[in-house]
Amino acid sequence: MFEWMVWTGPTAAVFAGLGLLLCAMTIWARVSPPVPRRGFLRIETDRGDRLYIGLISGAAVLAGWIAVTDLSMWLALAAAFLVVLAIGIWG
Repeated sequence: MFEWMVWTGPTAAVFAGLGLLLCAMTIWARVSPPVPRRGFLRIETDRGDRLYIGLISGAAVLAGWIAVTDLSMWLALAAAFLVVLAIGIWG
């Protein structure tokens, strides 16, 4: 059915991961309501805001990596993960 798509497996994995992440964040918010705070982003954010900002920033890191360098995509993924993690913890 999806033979015309080149990246069907990885694309499905990304969307499944995002769906699981959103479900986990929803459950976490029900168990422990998020508390807005200020971090190095200089704006008041809660967990969901930091997750969204982190995912967008991670995508920008990946796109910039592809545009600028020919190094391993695993390094790009590690750099993007570190950006998301830093924003999630200290943002």
